[in-house]
Amino acid sequence: MLLPLWACIPPDPRFSSPWMTIAEKQDQLLEELKLFHDWTERYEYVIGLGRKLPAMPEGLQSNDRLIEGCQSQVWLDARIENGVVYYLADSDSQITKGMIALFIRFLDGESPDDILTADFAFIERTGLKEHLAPTRANALNLMATQMKQRALEFAGPAD
Repeated sequence: MLLPLWACIPPDPRFSSPWMTIAEKQDQLLEELKLFHDWTERYEYVIGLGRKLPAMPEGLQSNDRLIEGCQSQVWLDARIENGVVYYLADSDSQITKGMIALFIRFLDGESPDDILTADFAFIERTGLKEHLAPTRANALNLMATQMKQRALEFAGPAD
């Protein structure tokens, strides 16, 4: 018996299944975070997600890709390929890089329209903001806004 091609492709451990909706990916992340007993363990997990991000070439770490208003330097790049958006990001802070990795985990490989309609309020349910300094908590909002802005640039005209 022949297996379908998709069954032969090993999943990328950094991201959820590409067949999951954004909401399902968010729910999966929330379930993973429940495995940790305290906020320090959750932050270690988030930092680990950031370490698994692909390296961003220095040439892409430019001022036009810098997210303004973050305490740390955060660079965000996006491209569209076959109708879906792919993000690449980096930061000079481990926790900030981990936080943007959270967003990349559920937005990467999604259509611009799905990204624009995604519920970013789920980040409140992670409990991560409660233990961040106000400037770092604000960075989460700035990252979300920039990721949606990049998706908007790729979205087609409204019918």
